[in-house]
Amino acid sequence: MNAAVDENKLSLIISNDGILSSRNVAPNGIITVLSLPILYSDLQHTMTYRGTLTVLVAANSFINIPRTYDVKMRNQQKLSRYIVVRSELTGTGTPDATFSLTELSLGSKARGICFYAVTAIVAIFLFVLMVLQHPFVLLLDRYRRKAHFFIAKLWATLTVIPFYNIKFEGLENLPPADTPAVYVSNHQSFLDIYTLLTLGKPFKFISKTSIFLFPIIGWAMFFLGVIPLKRMDSRSQLDCLKRCMDLIKKGASVFFFPEGTRNRDGKLGVFKKGAFSVAAKTKVPVVPITLIGTGKIMPAGMEGILNFGSVKVIIHKPIEGSDPQVLCNESRNIIADGLQHHL
Repeated sequence: MNAAVDENKLSLIISNDGILSSRNVAPNGIITVLSLPILYSDLQHTMTYRGTLTVLVAANSFINIPRTYDVKMRNQQKLSRYIVVRSELTGTGTPDATFSLTELSLGSKARGICFYAVTAIVAIFLFVLMVLQHPFVLLLDRYRRKAHFFIAKLWATLTVIPFYNIKFEGLENLPPADTPAVYVSNHQSFLDIYTLLTLGKPFKFISKTSIFLFPIIGWAMFFLGVIPLKRMDSRSQLDCLKRCMDLIKKGASVFFFPEGTRNRDGKLGVFKKGAFSVAAKTKVPVVPITLIGTGKIMPAGMEGILNFGSVKVIIHKPIEGSDPQVLCNESRNIIADGLQHHL
């Protein structure tokens, strides 16, 4: 990932495992990578990039800590293994990407706690409405369940409004409400579901079976008709695709994250063909959606924090075809272009 520094002076490529390479480094630039805990007092600059904490130490500072460390250090106000960059050019970092470590850690954790408190409180009240209307939904709208998805939209909207803004682009590309389609997007964060629900489209998500066990949220997913999937179970995957095709034939839409899981490094992963096979066999359009910013606000693997930021959702024009591989490649290219243009 690229650190937020002046491209003309220094460009660092830093991976999550601490491996660093560099390009266009000034002749007098001294770069050292340390993967070890350090004292709070030693930090003079910190920076986050796509949710990964990168600590920038002032040029004239020197951290004299052995490379190996003992577990005891974790309990003595030390940081865990973050990537640390020490350079004479750290001053080139952009000011708006700099935070004090205390502000970044405690502030993000506090926002994360507030986020879950809000979503839980709202979910409890709205779940009661969902329970009351469920018999009527099964009777009148068993497959699309629009009334339930209206409540889900309300829940997601009330949850995210206090914490981040969502900007939509290409809403005119959404198919009519009664037109079944296969929706696909990149997957960066736990917040992706909240963000997509604010669209108000009654598409069926696919979720791990373990999520259905969560109180309130899991039960609401059952009422919404979310499709369960056991990962690494080929039979479950096949049943999932068959159920998606049955729902589409009955007028419902389905939603896939073709990468299969949340991407931890912000890069677009390889797309699996399942969603596009469903679209090709049922002859419905594929609607590619690009999500931008959710991974920065709540990075994958760091669901306990909530950073500041905003989110953009780009709805691209629907594409059609009979070849799943062509649909897969075209959708991925469209979503990748959306990400690239907003870096």
